[in-house]
Amino acid sequence: MNIQQKATTQAPGDGGALLRALFDAIPGRAAFLDAELRYRYVNNEFLMALGTTREGVIGKSVDDVLGAEAAELYRAALPNLLANEPQRFRRQAQDRDGARHWIEEDLKPFAPAGAVQGVVCVAHPLAGVEECESVRTEWLESHKTREAIHAAVVDSALDCIVVIDAQGRVVEFNPAASATFGYSREQAIGRTVAELIVPIELRDRHNIGLERFRSGGPTSVIGRRVELEAMRADGSRIPIELAITAVGSGPSALFTAHLRDLRPAREAQAQIEGQREALYQSEKLAALGSLLAGVAHELNNPLSIVIGQALMLREAAQSHAELDIQFEEFAERGAKIETAANRCARIVKIFLAMARQREAQRGRVEIPELVERVLELLSYGLRTAGIDVTTDLPANLPPLLADSDQLHQVLLNLVVNAKQALETQPAPRRISIVARADHAAQKLDIRISDNGSGVPDAIRSRIFDPFFTTKPQGVGTGIGLAVSRGLIEAHGGSLTLEPPQTDAGAVFVIRLPIEAVQIENAADAQTAAAAPHEAVKRRALIVDDEVEIANLLAEILRRLGFDCELATSGDHAKQAVAARPADLILCDIRMPNGDGPAFYDWLSVEHPQWANRIAFITGDVLGPGADRFIARSGCPVVEKPFTPEDIRLVADLLCDDAGM
Repeated sequence: MNIQQKATTQAPGDGGALLRALFDAIPGRAAFLDAELRYRYVNNEFLMALGTTREGVIGKSVDDVLGAEAAELYRAALPNLLANEPQRFRRQAQDRDGARHWIEEDLKPFAPAGAVQGVVCVAHPLAGVEECESVRTEWLESHKTREAIHAAVVDSALDCIVVIDAQGRVVEFNPAASATFGYSREQAIGRTVAELIVPIELRDRHNIGLERFRSGGPTSVIGRRVELEAMRADGSRIPIELAITAVGSGPSALFTAHLRDLRPAREAQAQIEGQREALYQSEKLAALGSLLAGVAHELNNPLSIVIGQALMLREAAQSHAELDIQFEEFAERGAKIETAANRCARIVKIFLAMARQREAQRGRVEIPELVERVLELLSYGLRTAGIDVTTDLPANLPPLLADSDQLHQVLLNLVVNAKQALETQPAPRRISIVARADHAAQKLDIRISDNGSGVPDAIRSRIFDPFFTTKPQGVGTGIGLAVSRGLIEAHGGSLTLEPPQTDAGAVFVIRLPIEAVQIENAADAQTAAAAPHEAVKRRALIVDDEVEIANLLAEILRRLGFDCELATSGDHAKQAVAARPADLILCDIRMPNGDGPAFYDWLSVEHPQWANRIAFITGDVLGPGADRFIARSGCPVVEKPFTPEDIRLVADLLCDDAGM
């Protein structure tokens, strides 16, 4: 059946004519040959180029029409064509005028029902051998350029690129793959990818999948992104993301695998989770700080009353003890109340100092006193956990120039860590705190040790890393030691973990520089405290909405020779100052009907000569508004709960500054 008959069979009516029109419209010499390489149809350009007629071509073989040389090329291409694989070649052709020139032919199988029934041939003339060679040279250069670009892209890729053949042998292994897996390119080329990077337990699945692809079956990983484990040269496992692309099919297929090391991404994710947890903890601390501000204000007022009244009760009882032995018992009871209230006040102040967010303020710090404050705060927990704490703090330790709150935070963290480490240990449980001064090196060392199991060697190098913790969820955040080391280093010191010792647990050493500290003359201070007050009556204005607090302050100041007037709000205080100036003003910060800052601003404008004679009494030491106002005004501040001595010192300071 010729092509016209075939077209008529496939397309009734004018289908054959349409097919011939399409075939004639093909640019170049077009022909249709059957499977025996006999011409069944040719277009007009084919006939014009050879100078022949359709009858001289149709039904004849390639040998008859083009000659033996061309027929040999056609027969060589025929097996591939019958395998449904297109072919292309260049050959010399002779036109009707006898001139020879180069043409390029494309041969494509015609297989509408699966089996090849013929071949479509399209030929395009080339200008000459020189142009052919020029085109060939240009193609080769272009090919080399593409290969160079390909090599540059592969070599500079951040991800690992591994190319294997259908047998699983590595044919390409880029530098990123070498860096990740530990094999050089020379070591990897020619070896199977299974023995290089596929874990032993996954190799059977890998080989089965490769064989399934070679046989034309479905695959589970090609064209998808999957996460799995890979093996490095040293046998270690790493998480990777894998994407495989297949090029070609059958025995000549190639597989390009893009592998991404997921360790950096997972470490970054862990850090993000740690930072998110730290932010959550920070928000909780901020909320706790706001809560403490209110709790402190509510606790400090009654504590001030208890401490002041207990002190005055003790002094009054002592003054009558010579007349009645029962008053001596009253004095002792008053002293016990005062001691207990002072302990409550110290604990509240410690909590407030820990929660307060402010710039570091360095001053004189006595290490024995600092350690005592830490142990007092933790005394109940240490006692109930059955932990015995011993201290060795020589009395002649030099004072440090440091931020007391920050050092307190570091010591508290180290002792709490030691306590938690000992809770799972059998008795006896011991914590030791030892301080020594090295005057030659101008350093002071504080050693905090316990008799627990110590820090395992595997994690000793990481315990100061932020967010690293071995504690269970909810017990620790992993930032305590990192923050502590940062605080100590900010003081010019160091915080280290000592090497493990026999029969000893963890030993942390704080080393701080000994700097010159302004030391007050104790004799002068005592003389000033004992100096008699002038007999001239001075006037004090006390502004506080808590009547009991105001009465207590008035009683303390009356003993210091002041004539006192009370005001319960800022508005009331304005009226009092307008009516009669005061030598000393003690004012609460938070009050209804005119608070302390508003009263101070009014005083600075209306009576600026008295603005340097005001001090503020407050229990709101964490309130952001109070903190900003105190920094702005520069006025003295007495924190509740206070003692009579605190009031005497501020009264002397303001009255002396005023030249009274």
